[in-house]
Amino acid sequence: MAMRSTVSSAALAGAVAMALTSLAAAAPLSEAQVKAAMDAGKEKCYGVALKGQNDCAAGPGTTCQGTSTVDYQGNAWKFVDGGTCATMQLPGGRTGSLEPLDRDRPM
Repeated sequence: MAMRSTVSSAALAGAVAMALTSLAAAAPLSEAQVKAAMDAGKEKCYGVALKGQNDCAAGPGTTCQGTSTVDYQGNAWKFVDGGTCATMQLPGGRTGSLEPLDRDRPM
């Protein structure tokens, strides 16, 4: 019985740790993180992130980093090297944008 309790406690502790990690990853980027990325020559590029890999919210359908629900979601942004956003080639002849896009938004 003690072994079962130990395994259950370990499983519960692992689940709690994973939940806390997920919440931390979904938190908005701090002003310091955004400033550091911009100082490093990065720019916000809309419509280039894969599902769940956006850097932060851009509007309805996203709340924090990692919350985009479709690939290349037009209102979700990701940091990319400065000067490369508008020239990034995406499937279907699409490109990134320095401004939010109306395309590929979740229904």
